[in-house]
Amino acid sequence: MSRSYKPATPCRRHDRGMNHMYPRLVVLGAAQAIDFYVKAFDAKEISRYTDEATGRVPHAELELSGVTFAVKDEGDGDLAPPTLGGTPVVMALYVDDPDAVGRRMEEHGATVVFPIADQAYGERAGRLADPFGHLWMIAKRLGA
Repeated sequence: MSRSYKPATPCRRHDRGMNHMYPRLVVLGAAQAIDFYVKAFDAKEISRYTDEATGRVPHAELELSGVTFAVKDEGDGDLAPPTLGGTPVVMALYVDDPDAVGRRMEEHGATVVFPIADQAYGERAGRLADPFGHLWMIAKRLGA
């Protein structure tokens, strides 16, 4: 099966060699997920490939505070959290203002799993589920 991919912007992943790791979030609705991450986290879209035949996104890269993560539509054996009935993975995101990030996430469709609050282990943290089924711990170390 041949595919035609149209890059929106060049992909950088091969430029960095194979000495790093980044998460790849599989979702139902990659275009909408990218929009959510840009709005909720102020992420920057680095690259996006779209399958011209299906409109699906098999690979997109975003950058958040200098960290790269990828987003792709479900398919090719990769399943999204709703298809799996959830996810055992929690993405931990440390930010200057977890309350503000949590509010932006909620404004764009995330749901609170654990409210952001001061924790006994020295962090202000909480957990939210994004609209695509991925879990995020939003936190800041207290006293830092």
